[in-house]
Amino acid sequence: MIDNDIKRISRLTAILTQLQTKRLVTASWLSGKFGVSIRTIYRDIKALEQAGVPILTEEGKGYALMEGYKIPPVMFTEGEANALILAEQLVLKNKDASLIKEYSEAINKIKAVLRSDVKDKANLLSDRTRNSLNLNSERTSNSLTTLQFALTNYFQVKMEYMNEAGELTDRIVEPFALLSTENWLLVANCRLRKEFRFFRLDRITRLEMLSEKFTPHKMTLQEYFDHYH
Repeated sequence: MIDNDIKRISRLTAILTQLQTKRLVTASWLSGKFGVSIRTIYRDIKALEQAGVPILTEEGKGYALMEGYKIPPVMFTEGEANALILAEQLVLKNKDASLIKEYSEAINKIKAVLRSDVKDKANLLSDRTRNSLNLNSERTSNSLTTLQFALTNYFQVKMEYMNEAGELTDRIVEPFALLSTENWLLVANCRLRKEFRFFRLDRITRLEMLSEKFTPHKMTLQEYFDHYH
């Protein structure tokens, strides 16, 4: 249920972005782009209308935003835009597929609201920048963004985990921290072992965010290192 809610919120935001950047969009086009049924798109459009977004329906043609309606733009300086573009190069080298997908969608939304002159310069910088770190582009995990959400909202996570010996175990954990090394590491309180453990994200074979929450841990990450290492 939680994952579905997150996906719907993301889709509604993305639909609103499409309406802002295109003069007219059809339900069938939106259906194909987001991989949902046309009936779902109808419900999404209705939800946006109920939220006060002035959407016009042109019979047989599609949907458009009322003339003059704009989402308030976020104003970035050229330096801020350039920093985001350089960050994009680093993220694209990351080994977690979910992070790359979410960042790519976010940076596209950001580019959509940049002033034309800043956008042109940002695109030029993107074309002329290459980062040689982590040349191995293999994606070894796809769970980082789910774990980020679970960590900040204190949801327990159930996962199937493969240890160094190749044995699979089912774990329920309380995410505490995420560490970036050659591969991403999760620091979590393991309910099975009743202690904090490291988990490599590339060894998580199945992941599910549960609806049950846990009590937030009071210690800081530095206090964790001081106490356990």
